[in-house]
Amino acid sequence: MTAARERHIRVSEIFGPTIQGEGILIGLPTVFVRTGGCDYRCSWCDTLHAVDSDYRDQWRLMSTDEIWQEVTRLAGNRPLTVSLSGGNPAIQPLGPLIERGHREGYRFALETQGSVAKDWFADLDVLVLSPKPPSSGMETDWDAFDACLRMAAEKPQVALKVVVFDDRDYLYARAAAARHPDLPVYLQPGNHTPPPPDDDDAKVDVDGIMDRMLWLVDKVTADRWFEARVLPQLHVLLWGNKRGV
Repeated sequence: MTAARERHIRVSEIFGPTIQGEGILIGLPTVFVRTGGCDYRCSWCDTLHAVDSDYRDQWRLMSTDEIWQEVTRLAGNRPLTVSLSGGNPAIQPLGPLIERGHREGYRFALETQGSVAKDWFADLDVLVLSPKPPSSGMETDWDAFDACLRMAAEKPQVALKVVVFDDRDYLYARAAAARHPDLPVYLQPGNHTPPPPDDDDAKVDVDGIMDRMLWLVDKVTADRWFEARVLPQLHVLLWGNKRGV
């Protein structure tokens, strides 16, 4: 693969500015660069249009310059946080994009399951590692996860985020936090009504999600797990499964 080819990134969508809907940066104005492709197939994935190769004809192979022109157009040339998401954005060559944006005063946050480590993780401002719990149907490779932490080299702000659907997921989250007690922990109640890839107007069971959040708050407080923060997916509560917000 040539260097020119490596600079191209598979992009599912670029949108914003909107707010970050979850995790450590919840509520922060953000432009999203959602990449295409993933090495996981979680049972409850809510972004299959950026994961399943059946939708790859909707993805664009874009250069760093092309992506950056769209980001700055959306941001009105006013620096803000750019969220690199997916799919799994770690499988894309995002280093040059981060370097370009930093020169112009933008900040970069990335969320990944921790299955693929890249040296440019150390160039991020925020790295969210979100290993997938048993309900996802995926197995966590903790050696790969630890390699991601080593690549970050304590340079970006790093956080642990776990989606929780049930008791098994909750115990998994406790164990993950125990492995890395130095990382701040964010727990997110799972959305059991993810949208089909072709229907971003699909109905969301908000009441069911909030019931799960109340259950999760009760679990955390009853266990005196005071280090954990329980947060919803704010964008789901505001806009349901609508894309581009």
